[in-house]
Amino acid sequence: MRRNTNDRYNPYHQRMTDPLIEEASKKAAIAWIAVDGGLDYAVWCLPLETGLVVVTGPGEQDLPGLENATTVKVSLRGDHGGAIVHYPAIVERVRPENELWEVITPQLASKRLNASGTSEDLIARWGRECAVYSINPAGEPSAPSAESGAAEPRPSTAANATRKPFKLHRVRSNRT
Repeated sequence: MRRNTNDRYNPYHQRMTDPLIEEASKKAAIAWIAVDGGLDYAVWCLPLETGLVVVTGPGEQDLPGLENATTVKVSLRGDHGGAIVHYPAIVERVRPENELWEVITPQLASKRLNASGTSEDLIARWGRECAVYSINPAGEPSAPSAESGAAEPRPSTAANATRKPFKLHRVRSNRT
């Protein structure tokens, strides 16, 4: 386990102790988070020494129920793309008046893709309209299950029914 260089800013007691969680978290750009045993939502995240940081709210990703949750289930993937670790985690909101805000948000803003405006504008908007959460491991990872974890796609307005293409002429078959 690494020593946290920002101990004076870090109010969290729990450190990552499981090597698999620590290694998977270091490489995480996306985590699947389930709130209250619900569906897993893919969210972009920032890995820190103590866990992950996510931002939700208007203009950012949606993670229903996170604002009232104290614990969640986190799933991280490996280099091959499949899930390699699932673990329980504690959720704590990081507010602008918190000392940790000044440490986390500049790093988070630098990782935010396709954001309009400067990092300072983005951080100010997060402070006004959004919520930043620290998600830290709260136990040992669960054993991998025998099933793949694959599920039917959820209904979405993004999916459109497609029609067969219109053909202007008859397609000839090869005559032999």
